[in-house]
Amino acid sequence: MTEPVLETRAITKSFGALKASDAVSLDLRPGEIHAIIGPNGAGKSTLIGQISGALVPDSGAVFLDGEDVTALPPQVRARKGLARSFQISQLAMEDSVLQNALLGALGAGGSPWRFFRPALSDRPLRERAEAALARVGLTEQAARVTAELSHGQRRLLEVAVALTMAPKVFVMDEPMAGLGTEGSAALTRLLDQLRHEAPILLVEHDMDAVFALADRISVLVYGRVIATGTVEEIRANRAVQDAYLGGET
Repeated sequence: MTEPVLETRAITKSFGALKASDAVSLDLRPGEIHAIIGPNGAGKSTLIGQISGALVPDSGAVFLDGEDVTALPPQVRARKGLARSFQISQLAMEDSVLQNALLGALGAGGSPWRFFRPALSDRPLRERAEAALARVGLTEQAARVTAELSHGQRRLLEVAVALTMAPKVFVMDEPMAGLGTEGSAALTRLLDQLRHEAPILLVEHDMDAVFALADRISVLVYGRVIATGTVEEIRANRAVQDAYLGGET
């Protein structure tokens, strides 16, 4: 069996009396999209925070490419190959589209605080950023101020920033949020292509996108994984229907 690229082992996180993650174990294998679904308040954001390094588990461990990264901060995990996109945009709105892409490339090189001017003249870095923008269809927007982009274009730029880091794994937190039908369809096609470059851990409420993309789905309810399986297995799982899918089959 192929070794997982990303793995959590019984990670637990409590906030007072609330156990937001309750011994959560899951993994992400090469070439796959593993979706995490669950109702609001299920603990999805807490789980992603522990995987990315924004939160430290009370117990359990997180492994990236076989290495225990539980104690490492987000920026170190990013340099080791974990690229995260956020539910709420983290882009520098006052900077250009190309500058945002360059920031990702700089972070991948371990020098995120270098000035943009020398970075713009650094051919390898610029080529990496421009190639990422081309992948997501934003080449013609490279010189625009990021604040001028549509919501959907900003989502694509977040993916481009992640791509510049040449990641080992993508962790995506509701990338479809706020997108219309056309935007969701376009991003779904892009993510389907990206899985072959790096596997994707996908937290998403858009069930059409989840069912179209996921190789496996884990269902999180009250901080616990109540089921993991293929789309067909999750659709047929009575406990999942009762807890989340509302009887959908």
